[in-house]
Amino acid sequence: MAGHKTEYALGIDIGGTFTDIVVYDVTHGVSSAYKELTTPEAPHRGVITGIRKLFDAEGIACSDVSRVVHATTLFTNALIERKGAPTGLITTAGFRDTLELRREHKYELYNLFMELPRPLVRRSLRLEAPERIGPDGRIERPLDVDALLIEVEKLKSAGIGSLAIAFLHAYANATHEVQARTVIHERYPDLFVSLSSEVAPQIREYERTSTTVANAYIKPLADSYLDLMSHEIAKLGIKAPLFMMLSNGGLTHIDEAKRVPIQLLESGPAAGALAGSTFGMRSKARNVLAFDMGGTTAKLAIVENGEPLIAYQFEAGRQQRFMEGSGLPINISTIELIEIGAGGGSIATIDALGLLKVGPESAGAAPGPACYRRGGTAPTVTDANLVLGYLDAATFAGGTMSIDPGLAHASIKPLAARSKLSVEETAWGIHSVVNENMAAAARVHVAERGHHAGNFALLATGGGGPLHGCEVARRLGITRVICPPSAGVASALGLLMAPARIDRVATVACRLGDMNWRTFESAYTKLEREAGTVIAKTALKRTRVTVARAADKRFVGQGFELVVALPAGPYSARSDTALRAAFKSVYEKTFGHVPPVGEIEIINIRVAASAQVAKGELKVASGKRGARGEMRAQKGKRRAWVGARARFEQLPVYDRYRLAVGVAVRGPAIIEEDSTTLILPPKSRAKVERSGNIVVELER
Repeated sequence: MAGHKTEYALGIDIGGTFTDIVVYDVTHGVSSAYKELTTPEAPHRGVITGIRKLFDAEGIACSDVSRVVHATTLFTNALIERKGAPTGLITTAGFRDTLELRREHKYELYNLFMELPRPLVRRSLRLEAPERIGPDGRIERPLDVDALLIEVEKLKSAGIGSLAIAFLHAYANATHEVQARTVIHERYPDLFVSLSSEVAPQIREYERTSTTVANAYIKPLADSYLDLMSHEIAKLGIKAPLFMMLSNGGLTHIDEAKRVPIQLLESGPAAGALAGSTFGMRSKARNVLAFDMGGTTAKLAIVENGEPLIAYQFEAGRQQRFMEGSGLPINISTIELIEIGAGGGSIATIDALGLLKVGPESAGAAPGPACYRRGGTAPTVTDANLVLGYLDAATFAGGTMSIDPGLAHASIKPLAARSKLSVEETAWGIHSVVNENMAAAARVHVAERGHHAGNFALLATGGGGPLHGCEVARRLGITRVICPPSAGVASALGLLMAPARIDRVATVACRLGDMNWRTFESAYTKLEREAGTVIAKTALKRTRVTVARAADKRFVGQGFELVVALPAGPYSARSDTALRAAFKSVYEKTFGHVPPVGEIEIINIRVAASAQVAKGELKVASGKRGARGEMRAQKGKRRAWVGARARFEQLPVYDRYRLAVGVAVRGPAIIEEDSTTLILPPKSRAKVERSGNIVVELER
């Protein structure tokens, strides 16, 4: 890449173990990547170190970077680990316990000792203000400003740095919340304030309050972190704007990210799902399970008809990982996925029954797996993969760090002694158990959405995805596995594929039969205008903005809604038939039957505005050292465990960058690239496509 004066796009993805840096040559479609161990105590440090090393190696000038896109798990971790800012909450008088009362729902019906997640704000920091707005938006009791300021003073004296305001029915009329913020800022200009009418302007008091509090909890952290990251990147000489990946798979500018940082919660996994969608389509796979396994967690997203599924609520910090209702509800648009406590750093143990368990506890980046030589001693998945011969100690992570097979062997030896197995057999057990953990979670997730996993292709990314992908696919009944180029840093590449996108929602709560169509259309137009203002600061100039409309609909009397995609506006009385048909189609697909009678009502309206950010299509080249035939691509052989035969064999090892388009490789074999390793099981056949993808066909 050196010697070419061109534009570069830079992607930065901070994970729990590694920070992935990808630089993309916009002109020639060539990317280079670097993996740096994440520095949890100061995440920006690993980013800056990684950029410097990558740019020095590739001869790139920082001034040639035209775009920077960033995703991070920092805010998710702050919620899960309860390391956010001291936060207070002001509610309408009589509603301070909304967070504690939650909903009348037990996620484990017969568990008498069931633990619910503790509210982010303890009761002493949840205070009330005299005011009242009705569900129709009419002011029933004006806000008592003097009483409000007395309560805020109490919270300030208690040491809060951020404040959430969630007044009753503020989604219908935000006047009191806006008034409260104005007077609070006049007296306490350094206090961060989050309004429910801006963070989650929709009905359901508990979910709206929970989302607003979560936003307030991470807002000071987000504000300081984003300022620091912008400053540090600028110090390198990069003058390009910094964009942030949102949970919905779109990008936004820094100001919007700082205003409502809760939108960033699932940014990293969203980027991986986008990469899954893009690379899957290049292999003509419209239905894909995007499987990304990193150092700390594995993520899986369903891509249906070329598009990742979007959800409009998820739960953070679940007490029970797979139990719906055991976490904090967050009302944001997000790519729908599951996170599994299975990664390269997942720790293996033997439980009281003598059974082998793997995860969800992780060694993370510090101290990391035992083989990292950073003080870790617990046996991990990475240690097991090294013992099994799946990893090359000399070229691990592109040769950016050396790992020690002796330390890996020593970490597993105590488990082997307890199991009365050899170290190698125990390592295979660790590898198999973590595969089953991931397959079991994926099987449930796919089935809950009405699908069978066998009808999908598995697209494996992340440092561990290709290592484990074929075995996970086999357990799911999947026969086609896709490994894209630069698979180990695909989430960082996904950042560079993302469009600008903003989602907006508002509550209207109206029956279709009673609809005031002019008011209805006006509500959509207002949301589109708000979204367009944000998009204009993020997208390329003269780029067409695409707007999609949706609505939360239900039959009158039902308790919850279905999100229904709607035809384009403007709407009038003539739109009634189309809006009814759209709802009934989704209802039948979801429940299998539509009631013969029943009026339909629209509770919330939604707008998703998107526009192109990148110049041209991302075309990632599969190689950088010149493509060659299969025999020339073989680097040698390595002793590795073949699970189907329960023994070590000498397996051919291929350099991915030297595999020519059209070349086929039969398993068992190992294909290595800088950021990951693809393990081919016996009776499999891998072929390099023109797109750069390696497509593996597994035995049925």
